[in-house]
Amino acid sequence: MKARKLLKLIKRVGAFFEPGKPLAFLYPLYDAADTFFFTPDKRTAGSVHVRDCNDFKRMMINVVLALIPCMLVGVYNVGLQANRLESVPHDWHGSILNALNSAIPALGLFDPHSVLGCFVFGLVFWLPIYIVTMIVGLLWEIVFAGVYKHEVNEGFFVTGFIFPLIVPPTIPLWQVVLAISFGVIIGKEIFGGTGRNFLNPALVARAFLFFAYAGQISGDKVWTATDGVSKATPLSYASQGVDALTQAGYTLHDSFLGFIPGAIGETSTLACLIGMVYLLVLGIASWRVIASMFIGGMGLAALLKGAGAATLAAHPAFALGPAWHFVLGGFAFGMVFMATDPVTSATTRVGQYIYGLLVGALIIVVRTLNPAYPEGVMLVILFGNCVAPLIDHCVVNANIRRRMKRLQAR
Repeated sequence: MKARKLLKLIKRVGAFFEPGKPLAFLYPLYDAADTFFFTPDKRTAGSVHVRDCNDFKRMMINVVLALIPCMLVGVYNVGLQANRLESVPHDWHGSILNALNSAIPALGLFDPHSVLGCFVFGLVFWLPIYIVTMIVGLLWEIVFAGVYKHEVNEGFFVTGFIFPLIVPPTIPLWQVVLAISFGVIIGKEIFGGTGRNFLNPALVARAFLFFAYAGQISGDKVWTATDGVSKATPLSYASQGVDALTQAGYTLHDSFLGFIPGAIGETSTLACLIGMVYLLVLGIASWRVIASMFIGGMGLAALLKGAGAATLAAHPAFALGPAWHFVLGGFAFGMVFMATDPVTSATTRVGQYIYGLLVGALIIVVRTLNPAYPEGVMLVILFGNCVAPLIDHCVVNANIRRRMKRLQAR
């Protein structure tokens, strides 16, 4: 009953957004709200179309739901890492935290043993990043929806949720504005919007920060609490070998669960795997990309570990092996949520295997052979986005040649 009343209200308000009406220029915003609450009543014209109850908007919402475990663990981990350092920021974050602690001391905001306290602590950092990302990104979406005369694309809901998870919690909000603007405009809208871009917008935004503000977005201070109080990320020790990791206090157990310094949502491999299962059950993510990326990355890591054991002058990073490479950095997050982007990854079946193997193997190559850049996931996936059309082109042409030979043989 309430749903019917809401539908009637939305349709009544919609009259003000029709062509020729005063609010016609805001129709994309109205349409986004309308289709968010209710399934569109429009039907495809013509004889060829797909009938499916899971439209694009519902698919995007399911991706956001799959990201929630990463967000929950990541937000908690922000508070945990800060409280382990016994560090309270001396900025507006600190003012909010001190005010909350004074108002509700039972939260235990500065107690590393308080799960709720650490989670609220982390929310003070993550929530502003998310709000700014959504406001700025949606404004650009509305502007370009008016320019291109199309509806607001729901793909930004995923981009707007992923981006706050792949940046440090202490990133300045003005950098968030610049980065998400660059990602939406340069990474997507100049190509015509969702479905026509060949690069992942969230990764484009992250790459902008990496090249424009490298000192604040990468290196040993990926997680900084306040006044230079920081703890180097595991990947900064990874190039020095397993012994350096263990001496710094990092374990496979904590790395798998996500209780280590790093970008907000990338630290927990367990949370990524939970999201992966959800996406695979719904048939949203490509299991071919996930499986081939895992095999390519972990297979090469195993080969390098074996080569390192047989070579006296082996690089220390060779000894890490598949387990460490899988749980460190953004490998699992990139494998589940970014490499599988249906718009920017390969679309042919064989192409998805090639794409995943290439991305997984190159990440390990960058991590082990390039001491200046210990991660590699972001740039390698962007490189994979660039070559995905070429991979599909070669696969399609190979199929055409094979079928032509079969036809000529008849």
